[in-house]
Amino acid sequence: MPEGTASVPVSLRVPADLIETLDKIAAALERSRSWVMLRALRHYIADEGQEVLDVQEGIAELDRGEGIPIEDVLAEMDEIIAKAEASRKAG
Repeated sequence: MPEGTASVPVSLRVPADLIETLDKIAAALERSRSWVMLRALRHYIADEGQEVLDVQEGIAELDRGEGIPIEDVLAEMDEIIAKAEASRKAG
C-alpha cells in the first residue's frame, strides 16, 4: 500500500478452496495473502467495478436529460456511412 494511505481492516468469509489458491499464489510471488487479495480487489475495481460505476453514471445522465435520442444517433451514423461510401466511390 502506498505510504501515507490509511488502511481499514475488513472481515470477509471466503471459501477454503479460494484461500488455498490465494495462499499458493502468495507463496509463488513471495508476497502475503493480503497483498494478493488487495491486488485482486484493485483489478476488480478497475475493470468490472468501473463498468458498474460507468453504467450508473450513464443512468444518472439520462435521468438529468443529458441523453441523445437514438434516432439522432442513427441519423448521424447513416450520414457518416453515406459520406464514406461516396468518398470510396470517388476515389
